[in-house]
Amino acid sequence: MSMPRIKHLRALTVKGGGGDYHDQAEGHWIDTRIATPMSRWPAYRETRRSFGLNVLGTLVIEVEAEDGTTGFGVTTGGEIGAWIAETHLARFVEGASVEDITTIWDQMFNGSLFYGRRGIVLNVISGIDLALWDLLGQVRQEPVWHLLGGKVRDELIFYATGPRPDLAREMGFIGGKMPLMHAPCDGDAGLAATIADLAAMRDKVGPDFWLALDCWMSLDVDYAERLARAAADLGLKWIEEPLPPDDYWAYADLRQRLAGTTWLTTGEHESTRWGFRHLIEMGCCNFIQPDVGWCGGLTELVRIADMADAAATMVIPHGSSVYSYHFVTTRENSPFAEFLMMSPRADRIVPMFDPLLLGEPLPINGRLKVPDTPGFGVTLNRANTYNRPHARNGT
Repeated sequence: MSMPRIKHLRALTVKGGGGDYHDQAEGHWIDTRIATPMSRWPAYRETRRSFGLNVLGTLVIEVEAEDGTTGFGVTTGGEIGAWIAETHLARFVEGASVEDITTIWDQMFNGSLFYGRRGIVLNVISGIDLALWDLLGQVRQEPVWHLLGGKVRDELIFYATGPRPDLAREMGFIGGKMPLMHAPCDGDAGLAATIADLAAMRDKVGPDFWLALDCWMSLDVDYAERLARAAADLGLKWIEEPLPPDDYWAYADLRQRLAGTTWLTTGEHESTRWGFRHLIEMGCCNFIQPDVGWCGGLTELVRIADMADAAATMVIPHGSSVYSYHFVTTRENSPFAEFLMMSPRADRIVPMFDPLLLGEPLPINGRLKVPDTPGFGVTLNRANTYNRPHARNGT
């Protein structure tokens, strides 16, 4: 079939009405006391909003083909990301064929090397890439998982991230990953409190349910080792992202120290195949956790996963709902997936991107069959208020 060309790229921000997925309301568990790299300063210890976790906000990228077909992708980036998308990266998208996704990715990345490579620029590239895959699926009337080569499993199996693994177990999930509440600044008392909380949770969930700790870049090697060893008798499955993401040497050291104790995982805040090459070749972790909305999009995630597969390394993407689901269902080295509990008290299963997306599928008893609707199978909730802060004339 003849492929249409891309006519417009539009970068939207979400404002008002609770529609900004990346700005949880005060009192949400995501914004309670959680160990972070900022925990060492008392003024920024109690909430993540205090140091600006929510400042960027959601970025929605829309790409429209000349026949009127539209695809969209979601990431973080807000007005800064919208400026990059509309002012710089749109030139590599508009006018290209709908199916030229790899060429567009390579041009966006290489065209922004002089100021990009990581961070918000990769977020924007990721959002555009997801929109392009969604558009291709809409044009071909195929789900993205089919564009990727087809399913290798009928349903996805999930663990849940949130402060209540006991409730997650009742909902049918295979495990629960808890946010670490106490950082090294809390001393021995904080470490003891973490172990006590784990012990209490182990009593609630039983011996076979997975328990893990999300450490969110807040520890050092020695503290992480102490934590993992103290939790060994409690059957801790893994500690996640305990160190700064760029310190590959520290991750390699820590993994050697923890051999036979617990898994070490990371990658949520890593990007591109070159960053993940460090993690894989240096033996930094037991499995990698790229976020498809930040690592470079689906195009780059496939490249990362192929590299990991050759090294017998699992790829368990960080969150991202449908954008991850379509990928995981096609990969042998992604045997389970993450579901981020977005209800304020982690006591209900709600859509991860609510209220931004319509039609977002939800796991039932910890299982989900990825639908066969075109693209990523979701639509943008037009009831939200969207701004296009950097609209260009004629588009």
